Amino acid sequence: MVVWLAAVGSVLSVPLAMPARAGTPFVSAATPGQLPKTVAPLAYTIDLTPDLKRLSLRGHESVRIMLAGPTDTLVLNQAGLTLSSAMVDGVAARITQDEAEQTATFQLPKALTAGEHTLVVEYTGPIPQTPNGIYYNDYTNRAGQHRRMLVTQFEVADARRMFPGWDEPSFKAHFTLSVTLPDDLLPLSNMPVANALPAGEGLRRTIFQPTPRMSTYLLALVAGHMAPFAGHADATPVRTYAPEGQEKDGAYATQSAVRILPYYNNYFGVRYPLPKLDMIAIPGNYEAGAMENWGAITFIDDAVLYDPQHSAPETKERVFLVVAHEMAHQWSGDLVTMAWWDDLWLNEGFATWMETRALDRFNPTWEIWPRQHEDRERAMAQDALPTTHPIQHPIHDISEASSAFDSISYQKGSQVIRMLESWLGQETFRAGMRRYMKAHAYGNATSQDLWSALSAVSGRNVGVVARTFTEQPGIPLVQVARRCVAGRSVLSLRQERFTIHDPFPQPLTWQVPVVAGAPGVPSHRVVLGAEPVSLSFPGCGQAITVNVGENGYYRAQYDTQGLSALRSGFARLSPAERANVLGDQFALFEAGRAPLAEYLSFVALLPTTGERSTAVWQEALTHLLQIDRMERDTSSRAAFRAFARGVLAPAFARLGWEEKKGEALPEALLRPMIITALATLNDPDVITQGLKRFDAWQQYPQSLPSGLIGPVASIAAQYGSSADFDTLARLVRQAPDTENRLRLFSALAHTHDPAQIEQAAILATDGGTPNGRIVRALAQLARQSEQPELVWRLVLARQAGIRQRLTPGGQAMLLSAVAAQSTDPATGVALMADPASRASAGARQEARKAEEQIGQTVELTGRTHTAVTDWLNTLAASPATAPEGLRAFLERLPPKVP
Repeated sequence: MVVWLAAVGSVLSVPLAMPARAGTPFVSAATPGQLPKTVAPLAYTIDLTPDLKRLSLRGHESVRIMLAGPTDTLVLNQAGLTLSSAMVDGVAARITQDEAEQTATFQLPKALTAGEHTLVVEYTGPIPQTPNGIYYNDYTNRAGQHRRMLVTQFEVADARRMFPGWDEPSFKAHFTLSVTLPDDLLPLSNMPVANALPAGEGLRRTIFQPTPRMSTYLLALVAGHMAPFAGHADATPVRTYAPEGQEKDGAYATQSAVRILPYYNNYFGVRYPLPKLDMIAIPGNYEAGAMENWGAITFIDDAVLYDPQHSAPETKERVFLVVAHEMAHQWSGDLVTMAWWDDLWLNEGFATWMETRALDRFNPTWEIWPRQHEDRERAMAQDALPTTHPIQHPIHDISEASSAFDSISYQKGSQVIRMLESWLGQETFRAGMRRYMKAHAYGNATSQDLWSALSAVSGRNVGVVARTFTEQPGIPLVQVARRCVAGRSVLSLRQERFTIHDPFPQPLTWQVPVVAGAPGVPSHRVVLGAEPVSLSFPGCGQAITVNVGENGYYRAQYDTQGLSALRSGFARLSPAERANVLGDQFALFEAGRAPLAEYLSFVALLPTTGERSTAVWQEALTHLLQIDRMERDTSSRAAFRAFARGVLAPAFARLGWEEKKGEALPEALLRPMIITALATLNDPDVITQGLKRFDAWQQYPQSLPSGLIGPVASIAAQYGSSADFDTLARLVRQAPDTENRLRLFSALAHTHDPAQIEQAAILATDGGTPNGRIVRALAQLARQSEQPELVWRLVLARQAGIRQRLTPGGQAMLLSAVAAQSTDPATGVALMADPASRASAGARQEARKAEEQIGQTVELTGRTHTAVTDWLNTLAASPATAPEGLRAFLERLPPKVP
């Protein structure tokens, strides 16, 4: 699953068995979970009759079950259903339902014997609008017609909202699904249609072929007015379904999947096992970015539909990445499924890594590996704080499972896999993955099962290295001391733990695969443990990095001699290494280990070295804008903004406003970033041009390229008139698709006017944005408006109404996502005091993380004010030492910045 904002799934605080001991292979009886392992489903036959007018569901299911021993009691999951009868082998059972624990218990008059039995259940249930379980989605198509779609979204544990069952990943079974619906709706599920029969009164009963053995959360049912864009790959039909009239927008996703499928068939050594691959666009109301339902992948529409005439360049890349991610899950997640949610990273970390590998293979000019630096920084920002957790950590209840869909599982998991592949070698790693897939196909696995497969093919004890990264939290810091001995550079490496805002960090040691090298010099590879390591390189002046290619998950801190050499040879490093040095230097400032001046001195090199890498500029923009936000309400902000504009000016002069013929995608991605940043930094020329282009766009929509709509609209929101804001609000409501709606809301969220911020908050929560994007939109507004405390108060006042539109997972995230943008400790206090922050284990976790983020921001902001002033005054006092590209800026500085 791809998640942009928050985990999805039920928020349920039910005590569960503790996870199996880390480092153990999959054993069903030892797998954590709420339900007893003495009963297991073999095959479900589910017959559904949804009523999309009354928004209710009637179901009949027959389940073949296997009992390990005699019992007179069956316990399974349900949520919100009404079970009217249950029979086992024709004998009626007494039904007890517990909504708090989301279970149903069937008590039989006498014990069943060990072996196979048949359970038959009749039940009814609701079809809500909140995007989890089985729900309805109302939308307006391109022709202006109002349509209703039936959708399912079951991960983490919402299959129980459509049928009673064993709703945990280790309970794999076959599913034969049938559904009776109006005959003008096209129904889709995991498998092809086996038969379709008239069911009277304009209804049709559709029966799908039985699925392979799989987990409940991977079952899918979607029905609506849809049409496909079709293709074939390795004899497998591949189709992208979109609302009628938009099917051509599925061409790019289909073409991408057709290229990816043969590559994955070869990489995994197991052919895609289903008879078809459908990708289904859900317009608007979809909380997950996408979901890997086996053979019937669902996506929010802007993650799978691409219109070459109207979509922004980033949409093209996002569609490829999300398609590649969900297709990787068809093997890692679907064919082989983690045993329990403590190993979620086996699904998500691997798919995140594999999406990048696939994009790089088919679009090598997009420079995706260097730009993965952004994901690395996102993971490390969370992993350095006291509230971090190991990749593989105990999950005690379903709300905790929902909260595990975070940067640690996705981005850190991906980076650790990337590091292990670099250490073992690509061919060896692939051989291990093939062994793992074949050994556990149609079953479940743990992290230890993966380490065993990789160890078997590599001859190394992979688990000894890997477990230090997956079973303990945090980030290693490689300390690098450098000296020149007899014409050679001798590096002494030692490790410690890297933390931010953690007064009592637990001391930890990792087995760190380090790759050290310099341009034109063979690299050294070593596993750094508790003991220091020395490395020797020819020459004494070259720029040596200890994270070549940024393939390792660790920070690095160089001594004065090492930093000086890196600064002198900065332009000769690869883009990934330049971004790595910048990212580490800013993080060292955040941790109080280095002055901000060290980071800014590297940033100041960019305009003089002619930096062209989008990855490097992305890193610089992220932290320059972060510093700018922390400079809010300070006397030094104007001077810092002038400095930042001076850094960005040469890049903007090269890129300009207009797309160049033959321009590579990274350039097209960088242009709107630079323009938006310059406008935020109060560049008068960019603001003037942006407002002119906004006026022209309102009269002539074709005058503005799709990639510039967001930046230009954000300039209008921030610097335009109240009429401009009203125009944007109207366009958000009238947007014909999710991509435009979210793009325009993101632009509108740049307003700084309190009255407009209130209007934007209402727009985010009253249907102006899809239900599944409400929390993300509010957090975006809190951050971009620079008035997070105002947004916090607005959300507090309206939270009861907002929660009616949210899934349980969204409710757990609501207050924390907004509060985390604040710089006021009082917001953290109010967050922790709110009853919603204690409603579940997941909500408590999110609240603690947000409170910690506020504290870290407050502390860092105080240090930043002093550091920025000192940096600017140092530049003003010694202009001759500054990079040539910044001399003009320095001439305008006062003798001393207040």
